[in-house]
Amino acid sequence: MRVKRGFKARHRRQKVLKLAKGFRGGRSKIYRTAAGAVDRALRYAYRDRKARKRDFRALWIIRLNAAVRMHNVSYNKFIHGLKLANVGLDRKVLAELAISDPPGFARIVKLATPQA
Repeated sequence: MRVKRGFKARHRRQKVLKLAKGFRGGRSKIYRTAAGAVDRALRYAYRDRKARKRDFRALWIIRLNAAVRMHNVSYNKFIHGLKLANVGLDRKVLAELAISDPPGFARIVKLATPQA
C-alpha cells in the first residue's frame, strides 16, 4: 500500500516557509532554498544574542570611562573603588546615571575614590 505522508511533511515545510517570511525571492517561496536561509538566519540569531550582551557591556564601559575621566579618575580605579566601598551597582546602571544624573554620579565617584 502506498504511503503519501500527507499533512506531516506539509506542516514541516510550512513551518520553515513561515520562518522565511519576509526573505527576498525564492528564499521565501521555495522550500529548499528557504530551509538553508532559515538555518543560517537562526544560527546568526543565536550567535548575535550572545554578541549583543558583549556589545552593550563594552558600550557601558566606554561611557563610564569617559564619565569618570571628567572627574580625573581612571576607569579601573573607579571600578576597584566601587568594589572596596561595597557599591552593588552594575555598569549598566552606572552608565545610565552618568548620563541622566551627573551630580549623583559625581557623588558615587567621590565615594569610590575617597582620596580624590
